[in-house]
Amino acid sequence: MAMPNMTGPLRPLEEGGAPRIGRPRVPLMMRIAQSLERDMGLRLISLALAIGLWIFVNAGERGYVLPFRVPVSYRDLPPGFVLLSPHPDFVTIQVSGPRTLLSIIDPTHLTLRLDLTGVGIGQASFKIGPESFAVPRHTEVTSVLPSQIVLEIDKHVTREIPVHLALSGMPAEGYRIASAEVTPATVAVRGPSREVARIDQVDTEPLTVAGITGDFSRGVNLMAPAGEVRLESDEVTAKVTLAQVVMQREFRDVPISVRDTDLKFRMDPRRVKLVLSGPLLTLEKIDLKTAVYVEAAGLGPGTYSVPVQINLPDGVALVHQTPEKVRLRMWHEKQARTN
Repeated sequence: MAMPNMTGPLRPLEEGGAPRIGRPRVPLMMRIAQSLERDMGLRLISLALAIGLWIFVNAGERGYVLPFRVPVSYRDLPPGFVLLSPHPDFVTIQVSGPRTLLSIIDPTHLTLRLDLTGVGIGQASFKIGPESFAVPRHTEVTSVLPSQIVLEIDKHVTREIPVHLALSGMPAEGYRIASAEVTPATVAVRGPSREVARIDQVDTEPLTVAGITGDFSRGVNLMAPAGEVRLESDEVTAKVTLAQVVMQREFRDVPISVRDTDLKFRMDPRRVKLVLSGPLLTLEKIDLKTAVYVEAAGLGPGTYSVPVQINLPDGVALVHQTPEKVRLRMWHEKQARTN
């Protein structure tokens, strides 16, 4: 019996093994479906983590609240007008939202700008609401303090106001202030009309006249009024003029002398009471020992009623005298001469 011819090398069988059998080919779509089934669990876990993170960042912090101090800007105030103090420079707002968004808010970018176009003298009121502030999306303004701004508005005016010279101290004894004046007599004052209207005079700084005995002139500063009023000049020239103090003074028992006779005489009364008027310093130094007399020239022996005469220094006047006349009796005998 003939055997078939064998070609090619012989391949021994693996020890204890069996001949290898080839795997069947799996279609592409089936492999994709199998892969999706294997990754589905991992994908679900990732999706759950992403949703949780979003809730933590966006929903979990949505109720966070921060205060912000926002500047207030006043613009377009008409020329010549002025805002009276006080008026707020800031408002405080409360903003809620995610912490991450609140952390990037710059209050200076939220500046509240109030338009003062067309305002007049008096009050102007502005209501401030959440809509006045441009905050980021997903945040909101929950409160504003103050919620209303009331402004006092006035207009600048200029007036000439009298200057009052303030003096301190007293001149030396015997002197008084005859006149005290300033040049110029008025000063221009500028400020809000209501404040200027309340000023009736502008005082100088106190000028001392303590112990002075003569006239003088010097510069003196003006006292600035309170508030927003301003002076257009801060100094005036003060001139002080003195006069002597004039008063009345009584002099008792002033001796009366007899002039122009060498005859013996008797006079009754021999003394007089005077009330004089004149400068204090002069009256304090006046010497009346020989100032009061009767004139006997041409009188011979006999009895006479003669007027009392008085020699007074310049500036001194007689107010009253007692008596006005004296009884004078003259004899033939002459007076003894004294060496």
